[in-house]
Amino acid sequence: MKLRTLALTAATALTLIMTGCSTNPTSAQVGTGVGAVAGGVVGNAVFGGTLGTVGGAAAGALIGNEVGKRH
Repeated sequence: MKLRTLALTAATALTLIMTGCSTNPTSAQVGTGVGAVAGGVVGNAVFGGTLGTVGGAAAGALIGNEVGKRH
């Protein structure tokens, strides 16, 4: 069961990576990605745990998207 889940996850990730590279990312997409990573790191450092990380990543993605749209 674990091997099947691992293979399915790897296949899904590979598909997303291959389709994601078909065009250059926009500034909003880059901002979303950078904001999500930075927000997740800050959320984990400030609040700790999974909820802090996910909440920080969500907030960072929203802020990064807005900043990227304006560049």
